[in-house]
Amino acid sequence: MKQQTDSAKRTFIALWAVAMLFKCALAANLPLFVDEAFYWQEGRHPAWAYSDLPGLTAWLTRAGVELGGHSLLGLRWPFLLIAALLPWSVVTIARREIGLGHAWHAGMLAVLLPLLGTLGVLALPDAPLAFATVLCLDAGSRLMRNVGWRAVGLLAAGLAIGGLTHYRFVAVIGVGFVAMWMLPEGRRALRDVRVWLAVAIGALAWLPLLLWNIDNADAGLRFQLVDRHPWAFHPDGLLFVAVQGLLVTPLLLFAVLCAGFSLRGAMQPAGVRYLAWSGLLVLSGFFALGFFADSERVSFHWPLPAYLALLPLAPLILSRWSGLMQRMTWTLAALGLIAGLGYYAAVSSPALRERAADSKVYPSNFAGWDVLAREVEAMRARMPAGTRIVADNFKIGAELGFGLNNPDIPVLDHPLNRHHGRAPQLLLWGLQYDRRADRSDAPVLLVVGATDVSYREQLLRYHDLCAMVGPLPPPKVLNIDRGRQRFLLFALSPARWDGDCTAPAMAWIDAPEAGDSVPRRFALQGWAFKDGVGLARIEVLIDGQPVADAEYGIERPEVVGFWQKWRKGGSTDPQQPKVGFRAEIDLGARAPGTYWLQLRLHGRDGSVEDWPQQAVVLRER
Repeated sequence: MKQQTDSAKRTFIALWAVAMLFKCALAANLPLFVDEAFYWQEGRHPAWAYSDLPGLTAWLTRAGVELGGHSLLGLRWPFLLIAALLPWSVVTIARREIGLGHAWHAGMLAVLLPLLGTLGVLALPDAPLAFATVLCLDAGSRLMRNVGWRAVGLLAAGLAIGGLTHYRFVAVIGVGFVAMWMLPEGRRALRDVRVWLAVAIGALAWLPLLLWNIDNADAGLRFQLVDRHPWAFHPDGLLFVAVQGLLVTPLLLFAVLCAGFSLRGAMQPAGVRYLAWSGLLVLSGFFALGFFADSERVSFHWPLPAYLALLPLAPLILSRWSGLMQRMTWTLAALGLIAGLGYYAAVSSPALRERAADSKVYPSNFAGWDVLAREVEAMRARMPAGTRIVADNFKIGAELGFGLNNPDIPVLDHPLNRHHGRAPQLLLWGLQYDRRADRSDAPVLLVVGATDVSYREQLLRYHDLCAMVGPLPPPKVLNIDRGRQRFLLFALSPARWDGDCTAPAMAWIDAPEAGDSVPRRFALQGWAFKDGVGLARIEVLIDGQPVADAEYGIERPEVVGFWQKWRKGGSTDPQQPKVGFRAEIDLGARAPGTYWLQLRLHGRDGSVEDWPQQAVVLRER
């Protein structure tokens, strides 16, 4: 038995070390995620709480870059360190509750569980939230035996860290108390004043967030509990089991569920029952919530506290399975972790991101920010001294801020700022830009994310920009990954303000559609316009090289009707409705394969704007 235990221990340590080394390499190379950038920005504006979260995540990002340097790894190393402790915590709990023989296997499962094994690669609140959860689970299972100061200290620390991390920790607190109340040993522990001392310490951690909401008309609470959730039934909750099956791996999910249901009974030790009930209650709660809560943002990681409670128990169930089932469970879990980390590795590759540009799996929240920062810096260097950078929305402001090491880039009013709960914080920092109130004579470099709104909302957004900053000059267009990420850079003169809205060009290719198979000679048709001034010419490009000039000015009255639905007043292009185009494209002697079709739109104001590329497949003769 000792030999098997020692072998399991060595295997756990080896798995943990390999996973951590790989995660460190990923953290040093994975492009910055949008939320990470904003937490970095929050860390550069120290406060006890913010509009989206309590303060701990921002404090960790600040500590990371202060001690590790202004880099991706410098930003993320505190989260990697916290994530590295979690499998060891699972081993500690499992060793006490189910014995040393199974504890190292529980640790291995914690390393391999994809949701947990990928934690820490990004500087997100999930790592400290998971750490707070395991501290509370450890404390709760100890309290089932007896109330000691170590358990009380762990409980106080877990509650405090969780309260400083995320609103979502309320679920862990609520389930923990329900699970304790359900068990006689838990009710006994709740009668001890020392437990309530720990609760009081944990409650104090919520004070900064409470005071922030009192001072700011409950903006954070309203966003987390009201604005972001429809609170109406929708069927997306049915996807919960399928998504969790993929992200936890099917057999491991079945194992932890079996552990919860079979070990919750009265014949089991109190600590085991506490963990089983805690995991089941969290999992069922988030499953039910999925039918009524926010379905737009990522929420697949919410049930992680449930798996942290059930993982220490899972080896008991696995030990009862056949050898084949055990091997399949371990294999699928390992493949799941490899897939999760492999996704981050693929996202880190510019070449692979570009290949995914024409697909639904394109990682837009990871792509293009370093390229944008370099282009903005180069364009600002060509503009007059004192030029100010203004971002279209909080995402661009935060990402550019990290890229240029400037946490004070002002941003315009934008639906995204409100949609993600960041608008109140920007106002508190004084970073919401109003050009009409700007008394400075300095020129402005305005950076706009064209793809940060849906296509049908782009025209409305351009007219909103005109209302905020005046007619837009010809933009510098930056198409990243063939235009899947598209930025427009405008050099705004202080003197230019009044006048009709001049907006960036809009276009649509009706045929061929993206991915279509085409012969060597094929017809191209669609429509394009540029509000305020109109278009003078449309070039057609294949793989970046001009191949034809399109015939422009074909009457397309339905285009007018379409845009009137999405913007009051519709399009203001003076050539409407004669905005259609067509061209005959000859691919000549090119070899069969995939080519990239693109429009180059020449405005009557001298602007030249390259439209995003789309793939066409030249078939065999």
